[in-house]
Amino acid sequence: MNLGPTEILLFLAIPTIIMGFGVVLVARSAKARSRASIPRRHLDPHELDTTVQTLVTDGQHIQAIKLVRENTGMRLVDAKNLIDGVARGQSLLQHPAIQRLAPRQPHIAPHGPDLATRVRDLKAAGRTEQAIFLVRGETGMDEEAATKFVDIL
Repeated sequence: MNLGPTEILLFLAIPTIIMGFGVVLVARSAKARSRASIPRRHLDPHELDTTVQTLVTDGQHIQAIKLVRENTGMRLVDAKNLIDGVARGQSLLQHPAIQRLAPRQPHIAPHGPDLATRVRDLKAAGRTEQAIFLVRGETGMDEEAATKFVDIL
């Protein structure tokens, strides 16, 4: 059986094409796995604003939209509108979805003694353990750090 140049070319090209598709599929699935396995940390509003401003300035609107969606859960159209607004000079930080990302500030009584004064009062009353609990509750310190704080006062 004699094969012509066209048949030989097809005979050699088809396996190469099939292998090429296989390589592309493997590469895509590896890329998807690597994306899925790397947890992304959410940015605070100011970090998000800075990063988005940089991306928009560099003309990388799609990356900015992706970043906003990852951090806010916005729909695509809303994120695009937000980025378009940023490109026109609007503030990202003023958007309600971004404001919801801001951590809540602890409520501080408008008047009354500060923490150090309350700790001193508890120590003077012989309630050192309560003073340590107070410091831990208001500052998030661990027990050792709170104990040192109370001892210093």
